[in-house]
Amino acid sequence: MVKIRLRRLGYKKNPVYRIVVLNSTTKRETAPIQQLGYYNPKTKEMQLDKQSALDWIKKGAQPTGTVQFLINNCTDEGKLNYVKKETQKLSKKAQAKLQAEKEAEEAKKAAESETKTEEASA
Repeated sequence: MVKIRLRRLGYKKNPVYRIVVLNSTTKRETAPIQQLGYYNPKTKEMQLDKQSALDWIKKGAQPTGTVQFLINNCTDEGKLNYVKKETQKLSKKAQAKLQAEKEAEEAKKAAESETKTEEASA
């Protein structure tokens, strides 16, 4: 079976990957059938021959999960279309504090609306 997968390059704690087509029974570092591009996860820089990758998939090559993600999220020119997530994960304490603030605001708005209705009826 032919697979499209990543080949690790670079030095310790600074990986750079080449996107290659290999036979699945061979080791990661063997000579590839074809090199399709490269990907640097630190800088989110990528160059991919998307048309060639799609041709290999039509021929029956199986992309790994990461390579499938990269193929789906690249432009027609082969650049990564990376959008940084705007939401931040909060700790449980921060989530509880945020929830308490929202409840306090809602209670304040409810009290203001009650006073307005009492004034209007009087």
